[in-house]
Amino acid sequence: MNFAAWEEFDTRWSARLRVAEKPGILRTLAMVFAHSGDSWFWLLGLGLLWAFGNPAYQGLTVRFIGAILVLAVLIMVTKFTIRRSRPEGDWGTVYRKTDPHSFPSGHAARATLIATLALLWCPIAVGLILALWALLVSLARIAMGVHYPSDILAGALLGLFFGVAVHLITL
Repeated sequence: MNFAAWEEFDTRWSARLRVAEKPGILRTLAMVFAHSGDSWFWLLGLGLLWAFGNPAYQGLTVRFIGAILVLAVLIMVTKFTIRRSRPEGDWGTVYRKTDPHSFPSGHAARATLIATLALLWCPIAVGLILALWALLVSLARIAMGVHYPSDILAGALLGLFFGVAVHLITL
């Protein structure tokens, strides 16, 4: 498949999955899931867990926070190297202004990283719930028109591989 054919495929599937301009429950759910992968949300939550949670989990939260921060740097370097523009649209103004590049999806990478580490470090139920959440975050980013499917696939693969690497490094 050549690059033009891939772009056409990507654009076609983005349009099919998009609900950003369609009022209703699917749009509302997509907005919630699209925002639930925001880095500030996870860093704040993990920081609160570290500060006020069970001291037994402090080391685990530090590893999660460290992994999220390092992955963010890798994502930004990749985005500013490739410089693929986001799909056209009005939703997600904050994302469009602060980070105009779409490839790879930082939300998909972060959500997959968190799910991967949870599957490796936490009780299986927590890992499975977060794996489902990661899938929903990823689909929501397409549905809300801020990413193409290939952005999501690349981000998810990056999050998966980085999560496994972090696990192996921290054994």
